[in-house]
Amino acid sequence: MSDQASDPGLRARQVDALTDEEAQAELAALAAEIAHHDERYHRLDAPEISDADYDSLVRRNRAIEARFPELVRDDSPSRRVGAETAEGFSKLRHGVPMLSLDNAFADADFLEFCASIRRFLRLEATETLAFMGEPKIDGLSINLTYEDGIFVRGATRGDGTEGEDVTRNLLTLADLPRQLTAPFPARIEIRGEVFMDKADFLQFRAQQERAAEERDERRARGEKVGPAVTIPANPRNAAAGSLRQLDPAITAQRPLKLFAYAMGDASEQPAETHEGWLQRLRDWGFTVNPVSELLADEEAALGFQKRMAEQRAGLSYDIDGVVYKLNRLDWQRRLGFVGRAPRWAIAWKFPAEQATTVLLGIDIQVGRTGALTPRAVMQPVSVGGVMVSHASLHNEDEIARKDVRIGDTVILQRAGDVIPQILGVVTEKRPEDAQPFAFPDRCPACGSHAVRPPGEVVKRCTGGLVCPAQTVERLIHFARRNAMDIEGLGAENVQKLFDEGLVKSPADIFRLARHADTMRSWEGWGARSKKDAKKVANLLAAIEARRSVPFERFIFALGIRRIGEANAKLLARHYHSFPAWRAKMLAATTIGSEAREELGSIQGIGPAIATELAEFFVEPRNLAALDDLAGEVTPQETVVVAAEGNPFAGKTVVFTGSLQTMSRDEAEAQAERLGAKVTKSVSKKTDFVIVGADAGSKATKAAELGLRVLTEAEWRGMAGLG
Repeated sequence: MSDQASDPGLRARQVDALTDEEAQAELAALAAEIAHHDERYHRLDAPEISDADYDSLVRRNRAIEARFPELVRDDSPSRRVGAETAEGFSKLRHGVPMLSLDNAFADADFLEFCASIRRFLRLEATETLAFMGEPKIDGLSINLTYEDGIFVRGATRGDGTEGEDVTRNLLTLADLPRQLTAPFPARIEIRGEVFMDKADFLQFRAQQERAAEERDERRARGEKVGPAVTIPANPRNAAAGSLRQLDPAITAQRPLKLFAYAMGDASEQPAETHEGWLQRLRDWGFTVNPVSELLADEEAALGFQKRMAEQRAGLSYDIDGVVYKLNRLDWQRRLGFVGRAPRWAIAWKFPAEQATTVLLGIDIQVGRTGALTPRAVMQPVSVGGVMVSHASLHNEDEIARKDVRIGDTVILQRAGDVIPQILGVVTEKRPEDAQPFAFPDRCPACGSHAVRPPGEVVKRCTGGLVCPAQTVERLIHFARRNAMDIEGLGAENVQKLFDEGLVKSPADIFRLARHADTMRSWEGWGARSKKDAKKVANLLAAIEARRSVPFERFIFALGIRRIGEANAKLLARHYHSFPAWRAKMLAATTIGSEAREELGSIQGIGPAIATELAEFFVEPRNLAALDDLAGEVTPQETVVVAAEGNPFAGKTVVFTGSLQTMSRDEAEAQAERLGAKVTKSVSKKTDFVIVGADAGSKATKAAELGLRVLTEAEWRGMAGLG
């Protein structure tokens, strides 16, 4: 690692001023930080930084990749979606994934979004882009399915692929049409937001506070009291908690409203523009946000953003920004999605809120990859109506750069419903005896040395499998809902099973039935309480139900560094089965091998992630644990279903040269929609090479290997693009 890579000021440097070596180090640091925050958000449901700050990390990562394309690590978190489903609800799979949106925070961000649309569609700079501007409601996203015009089921967004079945609860909403007015598609998914307006929230919160006080008084008198009363921090929490009640009668008592705004899967397209789609929703009886407006061009959108910022406080409901959607639906379909977000929409967020408080201490947390992450412990303070007492300090470089010391008065920033980030220190209020924070060089969980790998900003525990914190975190990750999805096996229960010596590896989870009597003897597991009598039986049943899982879930559950959900899906789609993947990964441990080249050429994987996979499989203890697990679990094969007449499904394709009728990005996205595997290099396993102008060495190699080469026109014809 260079001196610049460890310089605390590197993060503040402009992208254009970075050297190749600095850019490489910064990409490595960003990958580590973003992966950590993904884990905090998606697994622990305990984010440490604001939406604005998280997105600033992602945007810097993208900016560096754009400036240094040859250094792209291919482990960006931009493909991640949503949160996990909660216990107590069955799950529903969305016909079309409910993806999240990329964010903008300034005029320049929005204008770059518009420029990216023009680049992808190859539009002239003079081509007008019309948008629908819709205030971004701070509520709970839902997916409503109608068949033959009748509402049949509804689900929360969940992890984007499947969500919680809240059909019965949704039926209590007055704003939900039970039947659509003809004409309507035979089947359609309608997306919207369930929310609580400000006045209703204040009244509801006051009711909850009174109920909590009465409960405390009854308890003080020695009377029996029911479950604790939840006092929501903000309207979003109130809406989400109300819709997720297990008893629909409780939901019916809550003042919930619904705005509809988007379309998911549909048997036919009911409109040609987004404006027309919103009108169709109104015709069907839905409430559409009345402030939504058709904007003729970018300038109109910039003006709308300013007006919404000024009018925000006067609206009856909370908004945290404006969503801008390209009005032409045919362009939306061409643009498609990249990772977790559509290319045709963006959420322009309002500035974050700030406050000051005193830093009381700094805790060090240990993650499943051994990352040591500092967390600020602060005097509780209200930020945007929410009391907070913790914030992220990211890593030791951030602590040094901001010179944060225990006892300091710090400035917090909060955007959205997350724990805030410390922006800086009010130095004039610093205590005279405040000392710079000494970041530990040993793991607080196991005492092993903590080292900082070259090119990274994160210190990591070297204890590996002997570190209890890492082992427990890996087990929690394994059982999480978008991994193996073992209901009832959350962090607390994993910790208990580990402490009791029953679970030390993932395979041990599937052998817990042998210890059922022991588990039932534990307090809170059925020893004394009738309420907990079925806890062990339910847990064992949930474990048995996950002995066969989709292959991509199995890969993600292993917790291999840099293998998030998106990359796990890429691997599952490419190798199809666990035996094939295992064999190929073992072969890929040899640098320069055909298997290693194949792995690194997978679009979205690349050589850096290939190295991480090879390092995982070259470790004998990892392989032993994997094989032990494979003896208990059978991953389902990934099958790519070819549409009738589609010659590209399941085939490996490479694009080379300059295309004339579409951009390379659009062509690759179209090929993936057809079920093809897009790779970056030509090999004897390539099925099709599509060549444009100035194709170069890839076309030459394709000819040498005798591969099937297609012109752009032939590709379009076979793909059904006309």
